[in-house]
Amino acid sequence: MSENNHAYTLSDGTSILDLPKVSLHDHLDGGLRPATIIELGSEIGLELPASDADALGAWFAEKSNSGSLVEYLKTFDLTTAVMQTSAGLERVAREFVQDLGADGVVYGEIRWAPEQHLGSGLSLDQTVEAVQSGIEQGIADVRAAGRPIRVGQLVTAMRHNDRGLEIAELAVRHRDNGVVGFDIAGPEAGFLPSKHRAAFDYLATEFFPATVHAGEADGLDSIRSALLDGRALRLGHGVRIAEDIVIERQDDENTYVTLGTLAQWVKDREIALETSPTSNLQTGAIAAWGDELIDHPFDLLYQLGFRVTVNTDNRLMSGTTLTRELSILADAFAYDRTDLEVFQLNAAASAFLPLEEREELADIISAGFEGS
Repeated sequence: MSENNHAYTLSDGTSILDLPKVSLHDHLDGGLRPATIIELGSEIGLELPASDADALGAWFAEKSNSGSLVEYLKTFDLTTAVMQTSAGLERVAREFVQDLGADGVVYGEIRWAPEQHLGSGLSLDQTVEAVQSGIEQGIADVRAAGRPIRVGQLVTAMRHNDRGLEIAELAVRHRDNGVVGFDIAGPEAGFLPSKHRAAFDYLATEFFPATVHAGEADGLDSIRSALLDGRALRLGHGVRIAEDIVIERQDDENTYVTLGTLAQWVKDREIALETSPTSNLQTGAIAAWGDELIDHPFDLLYQLGFRVTVNTDNRLMSGTTLTRELSILADAFAYDRTDLEVFQLNAAASAFLPLEEREELADIISAGFEGS
C-alpha cells in the first residue's frame, strides 16, 4: 500500500497502528503483496495487467470497486494463479503474517480455500501443510521483531462447488496443525448454506466451529440458513441482518427501532458480525442503505448492542489495512479509543480459541489500549 499507516490517529492523538488488534475475516488470496504477484507470476509466465507493483495494486483497487461481489471475485483469478505450489503458498502465507504483525494484529485468523490450489498437483493436505509452514515462519519473523502474534487457519469450502464435506473433513484432520475453524465462501446468492448441510452436520459431530459468509451478497434467508443449517458461531460480514431492523422514528438524541426475530436472535446470542467496511462498499453489500461509509449500518448495529467486529476482508483488493478500517470508521462515526477497544474485545470473545486463551487475548488487548 502507498498509504502510511502511521498517519491514522484518533482525535486524542492515539496512533491506531500501535493499538493491539484482532483480525477474524481476512482472505489469504486477497492479501498478497503486488510485488510478490509480479515475481511469482513471472516464474509461471502469468500475464499481468501491470508490471509495476504500485500500478498493479491500483489495478486491483479499480477492478474491485464495481459494486458487485461477482465482479469483485474475478480479481482472485490472478492471486490464486501464483498460489498453486507449496513454495508459492508458503511464501504468500509467510508474508501475510508479516503484514498482519506490521499492522498491530496480535491474533489473526486466515481463511482460504484449499480446493482452489490444486492446479499443480498438490493434494488438499499438502496445501494446508504448506500454508501452515508459511504461517509458522511468519509468526517467527514477527516475534523476532519484538511483536506478539498468534495466527490460525480457517479452511474454506467454495459454496458453489460440491466438496463441502470433503473440505470439512480436511479441516478437522488438521485441527491439531493450525486449523481453528471452517467457512464457506464464494458467490452467495443462489447458494444457501443448506447446500452444504452434510458438511455442517459432520462439523457439529466433531465439535468444530464454523463461520459462514452470509448477509453480504444475499439477505435474510442466507443468514437464516447459516444459523440453522450451518450452526454458524459468526457471520461473515452479516451486515444485511439490518434488513430485519425497522426504524420506527428518530429524534435529535435517539433512534427507535423494532428488531425482527432473526435480528433479535443474532443480537441476543452474541453471534459476531465480521464486518469489513471498505469491502462492503465495494461489493454493494450495503446498497440498500447507500453508497458511502456514513450509510453503513455498522453504527446502528453497534449502538443496538450487536457484537460487531471490524475486518479487512481482502487487503489487496480493498487497498486497506485493519488500521485504516478502524480509522475510517472513527472518522465517519466519531469513535474514540474506547469504541475501538470494544471492537477488538468483541473479536477476541468470538475468536475460535479455547475460553482461557480468549480471556488471555482480551487481557492483552486491554493492557495494550491502556498503555498506548
